Amino acid sequence: MTVKRSLTAGLGLALLGALAACGETTPQTPQPKPTGDAKSIFRPEFQIEPIAKERPPQPLDTRIFFPEGSELTEAARAELATVVNSQQAAAGGPIVLRGHADAGGNDAANLRISRERAEAVRSFLVDNGIDEARISVIAFGEQNPIAPNALPDGTPNEEGRARNRRVDLHIDTPAPVPKSKEPTLAETLSAAAEREASVAPSE
Repeated sequence: MTVKRSLTAGLGLALLGALAACGETTPQTPQPKPTGDAKSIFRPEFQIEPIAKERPPQPLDTRIFFPEGSELTEAARAELATVVNSQQAAAGGPIVLRGHADAGGNDAANLRISRERAEAVRSFLVDNGIDEARISVIAFGEQNPIAPNALPDGTPNEEGRARNRRVDLHIDTPAPVPKSKEPTLAETLSAAAEREASVAPSE
């Protein structure tokens, strides 16, 4: 009877152990939670940005200075070479040359020399590939100084007069030509259907 009880107790313990073992589960490795840095194809950084429309260059303004007379200096030629190779010149817009003089001569002489300076600039531009039809010349004489022609005591202001012997060059840029609107898919299909209907034989 004692042996029988011992066997029964042993079986009971074994059964309890087996049941306990079945109740155990393998520990799961915790998965990292998504953070704010998680990427999504729907996030803004994945959206394709529209290509910025190419903007035309801004108008160009520069000044060409002269000594006495209307001969272009090396510095003036270098400045004009830069103008010829600029985006504004390549854009094909109109060019205005405004010639100026100092107050050293009489009105007629100053008007004449201011025109000759503007024409000297025009000749350089044309000789270097600029269409003459784009260029307008205006002579102002001594009317529009950018520096005093005389000092307070009335004597000539040589530095100021040198700045007034100039040509103001302006290149405007043409307005961009608006592109024709591309038809939508619905408009294309509708137009195709209308064409087919117009050529279909009548019954």
